[in-house]
Amino acid sequence: MDRVLLTGATGMLGNNLARELIADGRPVRALVRSVERARPLLPEACEVVAGDVLDRDSIRRGLLGCSAVYHAAGLPEQWLRDAQQFQRVNVEGTENLIEASLAHGVKRFVYASTIDVFAWRPGEPFDESVIDAQPKGTAYERSKQDADRLVAVALERGLPAVFLHPSAIYGPGPAGSPGLNDFLRDLLRGAIPMLLPGGMPLVFGRDVARGHILAEQRAAVGARYILSESYWTLAGIARAVRDERPATKVPRIMPLWVAGLVATAGEASSRLTRKPPLIPRGQLHFLASHAVPVADRARRELGWNPTPFRKALAETLPALHVA
Repeated sequence: MDRVLLTGATGMLGNNLARELIADGRPVRALVRSVERARPLLPEACEVVAGDVLDRDSIRRGLLGCSAVYHAAGLPEQWLRDAQQFQRVNVEGTENLIEASLAHGVKRFVYASTIDVFAWRPGEPFDESVIDAQPKGTAYERSKQDADRLVAVALERGLPAVFLHPSAIYGPGPAGSPGLNDFLRDLLRGAIPMLLPGGMPLVFGRDVARGHILAEQRAAVGARYILSESYWTLAGIARAVRDERPATKVPRIMPLWVAGLVATAGEASSRLTRKPPLIPRGQLHFLASHAVPVADRARRELGWNPTPFRKALAETLPALHVA
């Protein structure tokens, strides 16, 4: 079978992609910054090579013998001390993958975008129809918008790209990956004094990986697919965790105005301390935006069938290794 070059293999999405592709019998070459760190995280059958999306020579070497690229590398954090790092990794890294892939003549470029590139109104279901032309509110979101546009423009140059747009990913995966798993782990540990208001759309990591693979196999060039299973408030997630682990406490919800003050003050302090704020404003903005993406197109055209949250949660909690 055709060999795949995979970026982001030590992250939640990339790690699940490596495991699903290997399970399908697909040869996978993972481009990683640290072979020593990545090797224990990946299946034995996965080839691991040193490289960086910011190093075009390493990308060109990684592409040798590969016919498809799965580009899952990126910075998903909502706050970084150096906000320009979002542009360097998410935008310049994507540009480097595009240029190398065009020169190499890959058959497929499977790009992990985000639901953040779409326009929506709070609480109203949305699909892949409208790309938001306005810059989003955080450096992370703007970098993903810029990277998405680069891939879209490259279609006109012959890049055989397909776009996948996951919502918040959770499930078994590398312990160091930021995201919803951290929230679940802290709930189990009783380390959350108060819940933030709002919620988010969720999707199981293994299902996101499967959606990417189905898109490589079945999607038309240029097609976009939202990958999201259901919307949950943080309070609802906490109650679902308590149903699985009855000793779990469901904290009270912090009023939105209080959370806003904490976020603003925290980010102002972070500029001096260079330490992450307790509540990044980007995180609060997303939770309050009540994004309700609809994955009907992926279900219909790809045959994608995501795992319901409660069933996936029962599999996820033991993988967090919290007694």
